[in-house]
Amino acid sequence: MRNVRAIRVKIFILDMTKILTIDQGTTSSRSIVFDSNAEIIELSQKEYPLIYPNDGWVEIDPSALIKSVTDTLNNIDLKDISSAAITNQRETTLVWDRKSGKPIYNAIVWQDRRTESFCSSIEDNETLKEISERTGLLLDPYFSATKIKWILENVKDAKVKAKEGSLCFGTVDTYLMYVLSKGSIYKTDITNASRTMLFNINTLSWDRYLLDLFEIPESMLPEVSNSDESFGPLSECNNINVNAVLGDQQAALFGQGCLNAGDLKSTYGTGCFLMSNVGSEPLTPKKGLLTTVGFSFNKQIHYAVEGSIYSAGTVIQWLRDNLKFFKESSESEKFLNSDANANGVHFIPAFTGLGAPYWDSNIRASFHGITRDTTKKDLINAAFNSISYQTKDIVDCLEQADISVKSLSIDGGMAANKTFVSHIANILNIPIQVPKNTESTAKGVACLAGITTGLMNIDLLEKQEKNVFNPDSNLSKIMDSDYRLWKQLINENISS
Repeated sequence: MRNVRAIRVKIFILDMTKILTIDQGTTSSRSIVFDSNAEIIELSQKEYPLIYPNDGWVEIDPSALIKSVTDTLNNIDLKDISSAAITNQRETTLVWDRKSGKPIYNAIVWQDRRTESFCSSIEDNETLKEISERTGLLLDPYFSATKIKWILENVKDAKVKAKEGSLCFGTVDTYLMYVLSKGSIYKTDITNASRTMLFNINTLSWDRYLLDLFEIPESMLPEVSNSDESFGPLSECNNINVNAVLGDQQAALFGQGCLNAGDLKSTYGTGCFLMSNVGSEPLTPKKGLLTTVGFSFNKQIHYAVEGSIYSAGTVIQWLRDNLKFFKESSESEKFLNSDANANGVHFIPAFTGLGAPYWDSNIRASFHGITRDTTKKDLINAAFNSISYQTKDIVDCLEQADISVKSLSIDGGMAANKTFVSHIANILNIPIQVPKNTESTAKGVACLAGITTGLMNIDLLEKQEKNVFNPDSNLSKIMDSDYRLWKQLINENISS
């Protein structure tokens, strides 16, 4: 009987061959189950609305965020799950009461620009240099630190409660684990921590100088773990253990197999983020670019350089939902011209300002060059072109930083649009690689959990199948000429 019991236990363990990824994005949440070959078995997705209380403000109702996650979890089969992995929108900031677990204010989204005046008020070059050298980031409303400061200064009694140690801060990964573990997990990983502007990427710890600068008590901050550590069980989710956590862009970097210095990818989701693995030492930040923690793997830290575009998929959603140009985002491709011709129309995609390399919070979105014969098709092409052109902006920055870009792997929802991908190849004049499975973000963190626990093999990332889109030299010249006109327009609007 003793041997029979042992055999039964062994069979039970071998049956646990699935990884659950909770992929919490800016406008939707997804629960995805992967098998040991990193293939999707089951997927559930739920969208939720963003809130725009004022110009440049972007928020999420925390209860709507959590409900979107729990609803997707309830829609999938959680049996035979060996471990969980979490990937999330970065920088988005939540502050909640330590005892009740209830947020004291809505989640302030990474796109939010309400702290621009505070950021602009810090003009001392030495202070700006300290921030950059310690965090790899530029002082900007994009990051979590000034969002926390705003909440403490604008929510009644928040500053007093923070000093008393009764408030918790977390990016979305931390908040999810806190809620789904009933408060037993209060952690973040190094990739999410590196986007708060409170984390020193050299010492890999919360930084006292930065905490004092932004007047944030250290008692508010979660424990920081490596991306591939055991974070603990989710009691609200069959006690499945979390074995990997990555910010969404870092998850895509890992998921695209960018495991070595020089490997780079671009993800087209709500925003667009082009990221290059730079190895085991952080680079001094270059103009317009950020240095960040890429991921930890096999007890080694990998750093990355990133260029951030605020609006990519957001532009397509706006064309769909606000202008009613098409019912489904996928329908947009039929309006795109192969040569990207927008009939002289240009679009500045600055709903909440512009990210890299401009970092301008005040500029707003606008169409230019509209005439009596402008059509809906022209506006759609101009909007898509603005995303392609922003990608070129960042690639140019990488080249200026001595990071050679000979090809680019892309993923995200927009990677399914073959005409758009061809536009990217043409404007950059390099081959573009699109993985067969474009779910690089969810797949990346699932693979990190799977490889860490021995369920998956690294070959799933290193030998994944990709489709290649090569540039057309004639179309490259046409797009480059139009890009220069767009670039001039951007510079005129920024300087005005």
